[in-house]
Amino acid sequence: MGAEEGDWSVVAEGLTKRYGDHLAVDHLDLAVRRGTVLGLLGPNGAGKTTTVRMLATLTRPDGGRASVGGHDIRREPERVRRRIGLAGQHPAVDEILTARQNLRMFGRLFHLGRAAAHTRAEELLAAFSLAEAADRQVKGFSGGMRRRLDLACSMILAPGVLFLDEPTTGLDPRGRGEVWEAVRGLAATGTTVILTTHYLDEADRLADRIAVIDHGRKITEDTPAGLKRAVGGARVEVVVADPAGLPAARRAVARVAGAAGPAMDEEALRVHAGVDDGVGALTEVARALQAEGTAVADIGLRRPTLDEAFLRLTAGGAA
Repeated sequence: MGAEEGDWSVVAEGLTKRYGDHLAVDHLDLAVRRGTVLGLLGPNGAGKTTTVRMLATLTRPDGGRASVGGHDIRREPERVRRRIGLAGQHPAVDEILTARQNLRMFGRLFHLGRAAAHTRAEELLAAFSLAEAADRQVKGFSGGMRRRLDLACSMILAPGVLFLDEPTTGLDPRGRGEVWEAVRGLAATGTTVILTTHYLDEADRLADRIAVIDHGRKITEDTPAGLKRAVGGARVEVVVADPAGLPAARRAVARVAGAAGPAMDEEALRVHAGVDDGVGALTEVARALQAEGTAVADIGLRRPTLDEAFLRLTAGGAA
């Protein structure tokens, strides 16, 4: 496995790491296609960060093997490091310097010549929408701008693989959106991104595939939609405007419900049931309620969330 095979940027087989009696990563297998985003999800202590550290050659594995960017992480760590970028949980930029100065400094640290470092800095300022703020001190940046600059610094050598460990921790919704846009742009240009996150909506929006890890082992891997389907299909949900409408709502939903039948929450004035043909079932329920003259506060087709899938897969572990 010393060479990159086909379209795979990262391949790991049986990757294992132990700290004393604690097995942090337990024979983990991964295969990440070039130009895609893989989300690593798991409860605290599941082994996500340890996995990233091994693949980034910061921690030596105790067992198994892996290649990143076509190079073996044990035998060729220096070559791996030339092919990757890494952005940890906390930005590594200098707050006293300007954005432009930070990028030029990182360029020189990566052994680019003066002219090349200056040219690369201008490219990254434009790519991460930081050109207008290029000569401002970083200490005056918003959280999202600071994180985008940190991502830009990790891209100095245009790495084929970028590791992001909790990239939006502590950011407000605007800042998170700015980072998400930057990550999508990187993947669109062919960079492979491996993302660890506690925000399940982040993984849902960004990841092409998600690997769920618990107690150091990979439980499952699928697309976000596939993981959600694994916990059940769509359900029709009706909330009536008055308690007197609950019997009619129950009858209407029962017409389309699966074998389990409808469930009713009298306090919330809600009736719901799993269905196979979501749109068809919703249409039929709406017509039945209209025919009976039942006043409805809300009606809709609900789909499982990634949160539900995650909690089911990890037996209720916290994200």
